[in-house]
Amino acid sequence: MLVHYGFEEAKNINNAVVTTGSFDGVHIGHKTIINRINEIAKSIGGESVLITFYPHPRKVLYPETQGKDLMFINSQKEKIELLGKTGLDHLVIVNFTLEFSRVSSQEFIRNFLVAKLNAKYIVVGFNHHFGHNREGDYGYLYKLKEELGFNVEEIPEQDIQHETVSSTTIRRAIKEGRVQRANAYLDHKYIIIGSLGKGTHHFTNVGFPTLNIQIEEVGKLIPPTGIYATSLEWNNLNYKAMLVVWADEENDISHLQNQFVEIHILDFDNQFPDGDATIYFQKQISVGININNPSKLKHQLSQGQKAIDELIY
Repeated sequence: MLVHYGFEEAKNINNAVVTTGSFDGVHIGHKTIINRINEIAKSIGGESVLITFYPHPRKVLYPETQGKDLMFINSQKEKIELLGKTGLDHLVIVNFTLEFSRVSSQEFIRNFLVAKLNAKYIVVGFNHHFGHNREGDYGYLYKLKEELGFNVEEIPEQDIQHETVSSTTIRRAIKEGRVQRANAYLDHKYIIIGSLGKGTHHFTNVGFPTLNIQIEEVGKLIPPTGIYATSLEWNNLNYKAMLVVWADEENDISHLQNQFVEIHILDFDNQFPDGDATIYFQKQISVGININNPSKLKHQLSQGQKAIDELIY
């Protein structure tokens, strides 16, 4: 997958089959759309293209209201990693600004999808809107397809376990610690990508040395405090691990800056060097953490490790 930062970088794409959207989580509904544009591209000898925006439009348009506390399933680095596994040919990341937000849906279609990318097919998800004031939709595209020389297709709503799959539904599951349900909606394991650093004394002092996972992007959604069964991928190797999310109780724990993510790797005694690692969440083991009571913390960690040892994954 080639990553382009802006339309000017996305040149010489052959018979572009295009979709657009946030694609936060790259969940099962998103994959239905991506699979379809890959399928169409293959059938016409073309290339699949996904257009997404950074920062998220709500962060730019409503910084003090809707966008203020908006959290994301994926950081940009995680989204790129997940999209790279879908068979997508091109990812175009557009810098979303107030000026760009004023581009009408017709201008977006004419000046960017057609003029810049030479789109031959445009595929949209169920009830997807775009352009200034979200005025563009499937019906609008359908009206313009003959004039501008492209085909258009809408993907039906994707359901799983009788609930509509959406990034909002998945965010709610993660916020509640229900990572197994989130994984089902995502159709892959919920991940955190971060750089490895030295863990705090809280866990080393009770016999469970940890690595700190440094989250680069403010706004990345972290599950609530507790213990989680995870695996850590580093240097193309996988390790079974116990992850702990804890919070600075002296501050407002609702914000990422006051949440800490540390990981104890089972049956591993060597020192990890610095570098990025990917954490895959399997299951929540316990809710909350006794961070300020060493004896209770040790017992909780011992029970957590025992429970994770018994899991097969």
